[in-house]
Amino acid sequence: MQVTRDFSHYVKEAGPGLQHIDLAVEGVHCAGCMAKIERGLSAMPDVTLARVNLTNRRVALEWKEGSLDPARFIDRLAELGYKAYPFETASAEATEVAESRFLLRCLGVAAFATMNVMMLSIPVWSGNVSDMLPEQRDFFHWLSALIALPAAAYAGQPFFRSAWRALSNKTTNMDVPISIGVCLALGMSVVETIHHAEHAYFDAAIMLLTFLLVGRFLDQNMRRRTRAVAGNLAALKAETAAKFVSPGEISQVPVAAIHPGDIVLLRPGERCAVDGTVIEGRSEIDQSLITGETLYVTAERGTPVYAGSMNVSGTLRVRVSAASEATLLAEITRLLDNALQARSRYMRLADRASRLYAPVVHAAALLTVLGWVFWGASWHDAIVTGVAVLIITCPCALGLAIPTVQTVASGAMFKSGVLLNSGDAIERLAEADHVIFDKTGTLTLPDLEVVNASGIPADVFKLAGQLALSSHHPVAAAVAQAAGARSPILSAVEEAGQGVWATVDGVEIRLGRPSFCGAEQLVKDADLDPEASVVAFSKGAERFIISVRQGLRPDAKAVIAALQARKIGVEILSGDREAAVTAAARALGVVEWRAGVTPADKIARIEALKARGMKVLMVGDGMNDAPSLAAAHVSMSPISAAHLSQATADLVFLGKPLGPVVAAIDFSRKALHLMRQNLWLAIGYNFLAVPIAISGIVTPLIAAAAMSGSSILVMLNALRARNVARRV
Repeated sequence: MQVTRDFSHYVKEAGPGLQHIDLAVEGVHCAGCMAKIERGLSAMPDVTLARVNLTNRRVALEWKEGSLDPARFIDRLAELGYKAYPFETASAEATEVAESRFLLRCLGVAAFATMNVMMLSIPVWSGNVSDMLPEQRDFFHWLSALIALPAAAYAGQPFFRSAWRALSNKTTNMDVPISIGVCLALGMSVVETIHHAEHAYFDAAIMLLTFLLVGRFLDQNMRRRTRAVAGNLAALKAETAAKFVSPGEISQVPVAAIHPGDIVLLRPGERCAVDGTVIEGRSEIDQSLITGETLYVTAERGTPVYAGSMNVSGTLRVRVSAASEATLLAEITRLLDNALQARSRYMRLADRASRLYAPVVHAAALLTVLGWVFWGASWHDAIVTGVAVLIITCPCALGLAIPTVQTVASGAMFKSGVLLNSGDAIERLAEADHVIFDKTGTLTLPDLEVVNASGIPADVFKLAGQLALSSHHPVAAAVAQAAGARSPILSAVEEAGQGVWATVDGVEIRLGRPSFCGAEQLVKDADLDPEASVVAFSKGAERFIISVRQGLRPDAKAVIAALQARKIGVEILSGDREAAVTAAARALGVVEWRAGVTPADKIARIEALKARGMKVLMVGDGMNDAPSLAAAHVSMSPISAAHLSQATADLVFLGKPLGPVVAAIDFSRKALHLMRQNLWLAIGYNFLAVPIAISGIVTPLIAAAAMSGSSILVMLNALRARNVARRV
């Protein structure tokens, strides 16, 4: 009977003519594994993307639509020595927990065995071995073997399994020399004990495994912290929602069955499953993990709500604007995935070095053995020295040097409201010495606010707010929200491009353009805010002006000051009118600014700064900013930006504050420093350790301690990427 495999359920559209699937892959734990998988899958015809996420052991694949059966990817991974299956959050989490527990058990067994074997080694190593009776020495050696051999067989499984898979597929990875070194040390020790030799190396082999497992556990723990962020986002996703199928009937349906324009009911204590706008009800919502706003937000008619937000108190009716994979939460999740999969320039360098490691170190160990024999050493001494070379040159430190910093830094940046969208964004951002800000939607908030509400009689403003509820214009929405209006005037009529009007108690009221409300002269005579847009309200013969504008982000001035304090140049390039840009520049303390610029003007300015040797960070949000974002050395956009700008930007920041811009620069500079530091630590360690091991000075035990110490050192050094002052 032929068994077919249908994975079409897991395949998604990745763009015009492209398909995408995520696969969970077992046994991926180092940069060498990542490079091997990516090379193997990229070599398949019609594959356009093969990206391994080491943090959650997931591979993202894209290929030309209809050209490949997804089952072929699983077969190809099996040929490379890795078991794979379609990625599902629940199964991935279960696998992660099982792997973590197994690794911890291996570490416990290895540590227990190390302590006992070291205690048995003390009588042998502390005194004059030649003075001991052979029976005494052999007794301690055999007792050590009785503990070390079964312990190594169990605790070494993470390395032995990986090495066997690689060798079975006629390839090598970093676990191959580790396994060879451990097995040689154990095998030689057994032979030495049988022949009543003075020394055995059971302690070195089991200690090596202990140190390696400590390093691997620390690495996994750091990655788990970053995975926890993604897990928190996944937990925010509601799988179903209460949809109105008729005015008086609701049905609990899957999110996939909800479409823009539908109306859903959001009850207290529920998480919103969609993006939308409140059309009825009043409540408080917690959207801290979505927008970065830590305080509860009052939700009422006209208030936008996002998937993942928690409804705290009242019941809301929400008109859906986006559902499923089109929501803001889904966008943040995709950006976080990009951050975890990002590959920096230094990481690619470490990957190439790690790929060269296995053949080089095997050759070095073999040449060491042959060289010592050639110079008259016994085969025993030569093999001991070769084992020390195999152990001490383990590239774990090199393989961990960059990925650990990238993982820690990207997790810390996310907590500060920044997501990476490009592999080498950290490195390029660290080099930035000049920042160009767009004004509208970047230095200012995307939402409009009424600036002169206090100058309008309360009863008049309330009536204007009620009338505004009958309009779909964003300015009207700002008026309605500022007035706290809840009940619309049902008889209102909206005239496209002009405004909305109604008759209340025999009096006509209007809200809209000054000409629509007969308030042109009032506008001409008024001393208006240069940054504000004007809407008029008329009630019979009375005329009022309502000024609406985008306010500056709450910490914009502090951010500009913080950038200037870091010796970073700041300027504003905006397509807005000169009066508005002038007012914003003065309020923020920016000396260099230009108004009325086109996208071509922005690009020309960036190119001029580049010609002077400057590294430009462009921060913008509009669709017209996309070309300048692409032209800059590095770029950032707020999460509220147009999708084209988000896709072009190297980094995206969440929430209303502008502070993440400074935090991102600080984190990137610290991370780049640590990347370079770790790379030199790893290279310097091997530069010093290899000649010493080849010279025969280092025993396998000392080699194990030195190698593991270097790995732990680079990981602990990477943790410093979290310790950056983030306040501005």
